Amino acid sequence: MARFQASTSSGTLTAPYGPGPLGVAAAIFFLMGFVTWLNGPLISFVRVAFSLGDVAAFMVPLVFYVSYFIFSIPASFLARSLGLRQGLSGALLLCALGVAVFGQFVSMRLYGGALTGLLILGAGLSLMQVVINPLVSLLGPPDRAAQRIAIMGVCNKCAGILAPIVLATVVMGDIDHVAQSVQSAPDAATRNAVLNAFVQAIYAPYMGMAVLLLMASVGVAFCPLPNLQAPPIPGLPDSGTRIFRPHLVFGILTMFLYVGVEVMAGDAIGTYGQQFGLPLSQTKFFTSLTLAAMLFGYLLGFVIVPRIITQERFLELSCIGGIGLTFMAFMTGGYVSVGCVALLGAANAMMMPTIFPIAIRGAGPWTPLASALIVMGYSGGAIVPQVYVALKPFVGFQAMFALLVIPSYLAILFYARRYGQTGLLPLDRTP
Repeated sequence: MARFQASTSSGTLTAPYGPGPLGVAAAIFFLMGFVTWLNGPLISFVRVAFSLGDVAAFMVPLVFYVSYFIFSIPASFLARSLGLRQGLSGALLLCALGVAVFGQFVSMRLYGGALTGLLILGAGLSLMQVVINPLVSLLGPPDRAAQRIAIMGVCNKCAGILAPIVLATVVMGDIDHVAQSVQSAPDAATRNAVLNAFVQAIYAPYMGMAVLLLMASVGVAFCPLPNLQAPPIPGLPDSGTRIFRPHLVFGILTMFLYVGVEVMAGDAIGTYGQQFGLPLSQTKFFTSLTLAAMLFGYLLGFVIVPRIITQERFLELSCIGGIGLTFMAFMTGGYVSVGCVALLGAANAMMMPTIFPIAIRGAGPWTPLASALIVMGYSGGAIVPQVYVALKPFVGFQAMFALLVIPSYLAILFYARRYGQTGLLPLDRTP
């Protein structure tokens, strides 16, 4: 792998590699966003299609995000063996398989098979994240890493805004009417007939996505992409041989909490709104509201980082804003409270783009493994929502939301202040 040594004052976003690799990464992030952010409305979909409660329906994000924990380390070794281009191609191929399996089993109303499809999809995305996040982080000057990832975030969230709308419109239709028809069905045969007709709508769109991902896999296999690794931190002993430095260890934990918060604001917002008695016909679109707010946050970050403010300082302010919005969501109700949760998307937008470059600093030849360990932290998206649905009956859904989200933001704020640009080097000078 080639090492990229860049001045922190370079004004070129992708020097010396040009815009081509960043453009390929942007297209991949769009596809990733589309398949990832279907999870929010899918929770409502499977609740109706399989007659599930909250805990069982939230198996959708649980299985999806726990796959990052299971597959990230194997993915790092596979990525090291295959190289960047073939690794990305293989990841897209796995994603295509997962999407096809999910669509097939949902249309057959076999929930276990559908979850297997999500597990395969998560395996593909694990491999993809392991190779593409370091690529974007290192594809230019270090002080503009958050800007590059912000561009990826814009692509990801544009797809994420579109995906729930497409699923809600094309697949879910009048889900309130379907739910009422199921409840009022005179017998099991009538209920099954209604549900079988409802789930058939998902088959063609998911098979179409599988074909698109397969075509992307073939295309990426022929794209010239550079192999990169994070350069050692100047002045640090053993910077090429040590991996478990504090900024990586705590970066993994911070990523765990961040993804948990992101999923709470994005995927769980529909369930949150339903607790106020809002209809499914409206809540199925709420994930798109959060992603629209995230898109605004990415655009804002792209404009002002690092021209006006450093990426680390922006992360601190984002945490403070997230705490304030969560408190407002707790103190209000109905559409106002849901709106505050949706606005958390803006607070969350630049967190991952900043945490990831901080955490992989100085990884050197361990960059793929460091990346894999951070991606394992994405399993926070599996655990935190499950804690929420398990405990909200006892303390209230708004209080439980705040009790999970506010401490997470405080932990991320601590990480930003301790291991940002000014706090990283002094701590890590010991061999």
